[in-house]
Amino acid sequence: MAAHLGRRLRKGATTTAVAAAAVAALSASQAPGVTPVVGEGTAGDGTASGAADSTATGDSPYYTDLPPLNSPHPVKPGETEAASIGTGTAEAGIPATVLAAYKKAEQHVKGVKPSCNLPWQLLAGIGKVESGQARGGRVDANGTTLAPILGPVLDGNGFANIPDTDDGAYDSDSRYDRAVGPMQFIPSTWASWGQDANGDGRKDPNNIYDAAQAAGMYLCANNRDLAVKADLDRAILSYNRSQEYLRTVLSWFEFYKRGTHQVPDGAGVQPVDRSDSRTGSGGGRNNSGTTPTPTPRPSTGTPTPTPAPASTPTPTSTSSPSKPAPTPTPTPTPTPDASQSFEPPSRPTPSPTPDPTPTLPTAPADRVHQLQDAGTGALTAPAGTEFAERPVAVARDAWDNAVAQVTVRFEIVGDTDARFADGRSAVTVTTGVDGTATAPALRAGERTGQFTVRATVPQRETLEPLTYTAAVTTGQADTLARTGEAAAPTAAPEGEFAEQLTVKATRKGAAVAGTTLTATMVVDTEDGTLRPNTEGPFFKDEQGDPIRTLTGLETDADGVLQLPKMYADGRTGTFLLRLTAEGGATLVVELEVA
Repeated sequence: MAAHLGRRLRKGATTTAVAAAAVAALSASQAPGVTPVVGEGTAGDGTASGAADSTATGDSPYYTDLPPLNSPHPVKPGETEAASIGTGTAEAGIPATVLAAYKKAEQHVKGVKPSCNLPWQLLAGIGKVESGQARGGRVDANGTTLAPILGPVLDGNGFANIPDTDDGAYDSDSRYDRAVGPMQFIPSTWASWGQDANGDGRKDPNNIYDAAQAAGMYLCANNRDLAVKADLDRAILSYNRSQEYLRTVLSWFEFYKRGTHQVPDGAGVQPVDRSDSRTGSGGGRNNSGTTPTPTPRPSTGTPTPTPAPASTPTPTSTSSPSKPAPTPTPTPTPTPDASQSFEPPSRPTPSPTPDPTPTLPTAPADRVHQLQDAGTGALTAPAGTEFAERPVAVARDAWDNAVAQVTVRFEIVGDTDARFADGRSAVTVTTGVDGTATAPALRAGERTGQFTVRATVPQRETLEPLTYTAAVTTGQADTLARTGEAAAPTAAPEGEFAEQLTVKATRKGAAVAGTTLTATMVVDTEDGTLRPNTEGPFFKDEQGDPIRTLTGLETDADGVLQLPKMYADGRTGTFLLRLTAEGGATLVVELEVA
């Protein structure tokens, strides 16, 4: 990284002194990313704290390349963004599909969480640092990466220790988790925050649309307002708890805010160096799309500066404020390479020092200060079907850090026959490494209406419960059948049908209560289709006038519906009545007038 960045500065015809001053200004001024945030992933001195795996990425490695010092080419007044494609600084170019995904995610979050004030440039900054904008935009037309983007095996060997949580479904590793996709979510976090942003019916961390929207929702958790500096810092640190990471992301964020341009997919500039260069292009993320087995990262010592010609200026200490421990001043000969002052140092192995909040009890449950909703969607389902969404809670301590290994109880409360998929009305779930607990799937009963799912920590009786409102709507039938006699109802011309038709709606053999039906008198046409009939048998409206279509009919608690009386006009013959239930079930009944 150091040599590469040094080369880039020299190629830009910027003197070493000017370059050093510019980077020092970025690192030491009040520019975003410098002020440490206390209370979320940091100790009072701004250093990383807590478990290394309680973040979106599991604190996996990341690119440490910084943006160029030259401002990118902005879109000029009156010029469309398309007109600026391929112009300006190469690093300011964002691949077309990736850029579209960031902007789509911004619009989605603006609709569901307007108070968050999420700018798409923040997603671009994180995407740059996490995957080099999906490896320079190597995605297909739907936004899915052409090859997997996987972080290192999180086996505690120089990284966090996160045993497998997805049975290898996302990361192809059934022993340990790995960060996955262009936004580098660990599987357990994706299980809670995954999105289907491109509408293909899947929540895929390898899809830039899904991943960008999930990142936006994740950054906006806990009612954050990203227009507020402290909330912005907390959001980024919740993604990867490293002050170096915070500074690097914010550097790109500010860079992209000054202007960007669109480039073709696959043509984006990829970072060259990583904070750890053990595999692939470094950082344990292999740009070839393979899944190498990383070797242990050395866990001791601060990187030794690379010797350089004596004429190179000696860097100042303000350019690398996030080093884990003070490094003795190097001897005058040889003088350290000036580029070392511009490179954020490699992240240290997590320190075995005590939790920076020693006043909290050590038992996980005792540390829980509150339960928060972790982005649960609308809990609504038709009667007798499974809810698409599941209640998800996150346990947090008084410093707003996630608390793992906490038992959370989910209980169904209210006048309802809805149950969890295994038939129970209450279940317990243990929070994962990111502090989240996801309830089993809910299944709606036949009783419509609202009920409550309540989440509590059993060991903390005084903790305020977290509640979710769920609703069971009208059921959907797959079968309609007549009850009683099977013969065709009959009537004389200008007379009344003696039988009132009764039908039953079922789904997989079980009665469907509250499903709506439509009854229409129809005629069979020559091409075999049925169209509404304007003559023959009819119902009567409230004024007693003939009507041949009835809507809003509803089955009772047993799934049964008795139709109103039917009447015949002066025509004779065989006529048809079609009944259609919500969900698509259809029944056609013959009516005889003779």
